[in-house]
Amino acid sequence: MLKNLSNYLFLMTLVSGTLISISSNSWLGAWIGLEINLLSFIPLMIDTNNLMSTEASLKYFLTQALASAIFLFSSILFILQLNLFSAFYFNPNFITLVILSSLLLKSGAAPFHFWFPGVMEGLNWWNNLILMTWQKIAPLMISSYCLNFNFIFNIIILSIIIGSLGGLNQTSLRKLMAFSSINHLGWMLAAMNYSEMLWLSYFLIYSYLSFTIIFIFNLFKFFHMNQLFSLFNQSPLIKFSLFTSLLSLGGLPPFLGFLPKWMVIQSISNMSSIFMLMIMVMFTLITLFFYMRMTYSAFMLNYLETNWNYKNLIISKKMNWTLILNFFSSMSLTLISLFYLFL
Repeated sequence: MLKNLSNYLFLMTLVSGTLISISSNSWLGAWIGLEINLLSFIPLMIDTNNLMSTEASLKYFLTQALASAIFLFSSILFILQLNLFSAFYFNPNFITLVILSSLLLKSGAAPFHFWFPGVMEGLNWWNNLILMTWQKIAPLMISSYCLNFNFIFNIIILSIIIGSLGGLNQTSLRKLMAFSSINHLGWMLAAMNYSEMLWLSYFLIYSYLSFTIIFIFNLFKFFHMNQLFSLFNQSPLIKFSLFTSLLSLGGLPPFLGFLPKWMVIQSISNMSSIFMLMIMVMFTLITLFFYMRMTYSAFMLNYLETNWNYKNLIISKKMNWTLILNFFSSMSLTLISLFYLFL
């Protein structure tokens, strides 16, 4: 992604666009930051060696441009309503819902998720990581300024259900990670209803786990489920690093990913939202099922050595120290979460 030096410039403006959005004190300032962020990410998405990246970048641009237009229009309408200059009266709650919908479209929450798996499928792993983590910061932060509980309640339920069921029949790892991201977005929105620090903690842990998984997927050029079976012939350290991260992302105790889910469950139970809590826990077990399906297959089944294995073994020796660092950081964070649980 960063072979071309101009990509460093686009990466800097990508970061600055997000910072402008989250630090702005007006809707128009937030829109400007979102546009800078969008126009910086498009060149990073295009890969001359991958024909699907052009289609993915066009799909991403059209969707984000539509969301930006709705956001700008509704923001201007909201400002006019407040200043009493509008000849037409709109209910402020309706305008808030339109703003919120445009931001959820930008972040890829259900039922506005139609573009997300397709765009993920056409990108390389590092662009997928940016799309799953960094690109969600600005829309989610702005969404927290105009939350409507009844509307967000429906979005949370839909995101968790679609994110869980959508990943069941997937063999593409990129689409599977996309539906996983939709599911986790539902948990982040639920955390946002109760505390800003709670959703930020969830987001940071989710970003760390996603980085660990995508680092290994990119290292071995894994894009489909059957390629994971080649890990049978790899070192135990690589398998353990990947699969602890996968099970942690699914929220299996006592791994690190269970800690933010546990805090969200505790917050929701304190607010007596039992129905939402039941839906969230039940459908998150489905996501844990397809993570465990990946891990169980690679651990338990013996497959013949494939053609790409020799190359991967050479790469793994070069990256040995990075994997060891990844492994120990995951384990140390898991131990910290265990200590927190038993306080």
